[in-house]
Amino acid sequence: MRVDLFDFDLPEDNIALRPANPRDSARLLSVKPDGTLGDLVVRDLPSLLRPGDALVFNDTRVIPAQLEGWRIRGENRSRISATLHMRAGPDTWLAFVRPAKRVSEGDRLSFGEDNPACDLGSLLATAGPRGDGGEFELRFDLSGPALDQAIMTAGHIPLPPYIASKRPEDERDRADYQTIYAREEGAVAAPTAGLHFTPELFAALDARGISRHFVTLHVGAGTFLPVKADDTDDHRMHSEIGHVSEEVARALNEVRARGGRIVSVGTTSLRLLESAASEDGVIHPWSGATDIFITPGYAFRAVDLLMTNFHLPRSTLFMLVSAFSGSETMKAAYAHAIENNYRFYSYGDSSLLERAP
Repeated sequence: MRVDLFDFDLPEDNIALRPANPRDSARLLSVKPDGTLGDLVVRDLPSLLRPGDALVFNDTRVIPAQLEGWRIRGENRSRISATLHMRAGPDTWLAFVRPAKRVSEGDRLSFGEDNPACDLGSLLATAGPRGDGGEFELRFDLSGPALDQAIMTAGHIPLPPYIASKRPEDERDRADYQTIYAREEGAVAAPTAGLHFTPELFAALDARGISRHFVTLHVGAGTFLPVKADDTDDHRMHSEIGHVSEEVARALNEVRARGGRIVSVGTTSLRLLESAASEDGVIHPWSGATDIFITPGYAFRAVDLLMTNFHLPRSTLFMLVSAFSGSETMKAAYAHAIENNYRFYSYGDSSLLERAP
């Protein structure tokens, strides 16, 4: 499928640089299977769902995975930046390094000078081989919890490029770029649909009889990468680590059996549930890496509704929502959102999509 079929023009003014305050005051575009659109706000969500429906959240927690430092070869030092992507071992991360041409296998890397979590004042690593997807394997001198603490001290929140190019990360982002239910550390990017939830909204959903369930998918830096191929068949998705517990799988299957609907909060929850579901729609306990790539023509197994923010042109996520609700429906929905000044991307407004027949 041609990637340019998923292109559209987005004015710069539609890109949100800060989240709505309060979080649940963000706008919400309701998208029905017949193309009917409704302009609402996120706190209207309980009225759009039915008692017995189940919301599924991704409880991953964003870590400060952006590291600034030096490549060291003898007396020669060059500035580099590394975005941790996926943990590969107690002392090993896969990372995107910029500029990649400055780094070769065997180079020593030093991050976060004067880092109090490190005995030598900085976080040291050795560059391993570079993978087909462009990631380097970084083997750190520290391991396990000691490495985690050093990264927390040395790192910065890796804001998406469309925000970072317009302003620097600041202390507000440490709270803003985290869901209120974030628990399992390991994500490089936030599951941004969940940023809209507040304790007050949770209370209203509880009163409506809508259950909450949590899965974990550690969002990787690959979520920021553009699709460079001309055809979707030539695009390689980066793997992300996820987990669906036996308890959650059983509860969601029971919801379905009672006639309730599975409502995925974000594309990360959806991708994980679809990875865990068999062709008959049964959700199974699941743990491991997924590189599922959803494009129009995909037969959805587990998810009935999707709450998600507005995505980039030509992105894998716009392809996913086009698969979920129909390409023409989503083109019309995005045109409506742009014309009516909805705010796009990570800190932007949201939508509630019903799955197309």
